[in-house]
Amino acid sequence: MTPTQLRAYVAVVRLGSVKRAAAQLEVSESAVSLLIGQLRKEFGDQLFTRTAAGLAFTPGGLRLASRAAELLGLQDRTVLEVSAAARGRRLLRVAASSLFAELAAPGLIELFAKRAADLDVELSVCNPGSFESLLLTRAADIAIGPQPVVDPAIACRPVMNYRLVTVAGPDHPLAGVPASPGQLREQTWLLGPSAASDLGAIPAMLRRLAVPEERQRIFQSHAAALGEAKRGKGVAPALAFTVAPDIRTGQLRPLAGPHATVEAGWHSLVLANPGVPSAAAELSRFASTPRAIQAMMRGAGVSVGHFKPSVHVTLWS
Repeated sequence: MTPTQLRAYVAVVRLGSVKRAAAQLEVSESAVSLLIGQLRKEFGDQLFTRTAAGLAFTPGGLRLASRAAELLGLQDRTVLEVSAAARGRRLLRVAASSLFAELAAPGLIELFAKRAADLDVELSVCNPGSFESLLLTRAADIAIGPQPVVDPAIACRPVMNYRLVTVAGPDHPLAGVPASPGQLREQTWLLGPSAASDLGAIPAMLRRLAVPEERQRIFQSHAAALGEAKRGKGVAPALAFTVAPDIRTGQLRPLAGPHATVEAGWHSLVLANPGVPSAAAELSRFASTPRAIQAMMRGAGVSVGHFKPSVHVTLWS
């Protein structure tokens, strides 16, 4: 069993097709079929069969899929760790939801990274629905964002509670007015990338209000969405502590009423077993301290021009 065979198998499982797996791996379909055949022979298991509805996996095939992803994650992590160790450094990989990554993570990670001179912290923006998979396959050491339903092998710790408010430009008709669900539903909603996820306070608010998709405009960053709100283009949900200065100066005004606000929180997730990297466990503990919360609330954030949710990776040294 080789990493090449496992990568081919994982690609087939993830994409549901030998043809698509071959295209992604940039090899021929016959090469992928040969690698899968070698695994079938080694395990004495068909692993999967083709049906009209797609691929049907055997129990052994499903078990191999899970284990292969974990093994490949460990391999990738080992390569990074050996490279970092050769330079006398440790690497901590943080997966975060887009809302946390843009508005709270910079202050937290900058402060945490200063605590250890040999630590590099890599932050990547991920869909919270993938947190469990990223941790179990060792593709990330810690995840921070809204709390998903996770495996018992993952430990979850509250990080910070926050208040989500709906704001608009000073001349907006609903500015400062108690807004009903119907009135909110009719507005143009200016949203950051977190609205595209299934988990989190912003998607939950949109579902609760039943905001039609045609009323939603999603921008590359939450800062860009707020910029449009300041120009009177619609309403925008925002973290109360991030828009407090704009509300004080009159650039934004909050919408009143219980339907325009949400109380929510972020959680940190790490593997519960003893093999979890000490830096990940330490960040999980540190993130909920008063000093860390203060850093998150006053952090500078990420500029609009540099924030790209689908691929954004930032490294702190």
